[in-house]
Amino acid sequence: MADVGIELIVNGRVRRATVEPRLTLADFLRERLQLTGTHLGCEHGVCGACTVLLDGEAVRSCLIFAVQADGGEVATVESMAGPDGALSPVQAAFREHHGLQCGFCTPGFITSVTAFLRDNPDPTDEQVRDALSGNLCRCTGYQGILKAVRGAADTMAADTIAANTTAADKTNQGRGK
Repeated sequence: MADVGIELIVNGRVRRATVEPRLTLADFLRERLQLTGTHLGCEHGVCGACTVLLDGEAVRSCLIFAVQADGGEVATVESMAGPDGALSPVQAAFREHHGLQCGFCTPGFITSVTAFLRDNPDPTDEQVRDALSGNLCRCTGYQGILKAVRGAADTMAADTIAANTTAADKTNQGRGK
């Protein structure tokens, strides 16, 4: 088969490449773009270590061909921190609540949890467990990970409240109140 030209946005940058049609998105990210935070574990979509966001949805990059991502937007774990390098609430919570040990599965968890909390900012413990069921960890026993997700959700909720309060204060000041 002939190589195929693709163009996609990866971590905010337009990337163009010519790839073999059978090259996985995971291999494209790791080998062509040197974004090695996307880990490969099982290469069957079971472990979740290769999870990235494709057009905002958490996907297993080992199961998607790079050509399928053509025209899309990909976010890897490398893009989760702020522009100044500050950890995202999810990353900070994983550190604070010991949600990682060897770190191999951590990028997939961070990416999955980021998408999950965006869509479900106040999850129940059952919803958290269900959301994490697609990511495997051999080291932690999951308790630290569950605490990290709860901690990240709480931090994000507090940040939202603070931002809304600040915006309301500015609006009221502008009205002379």
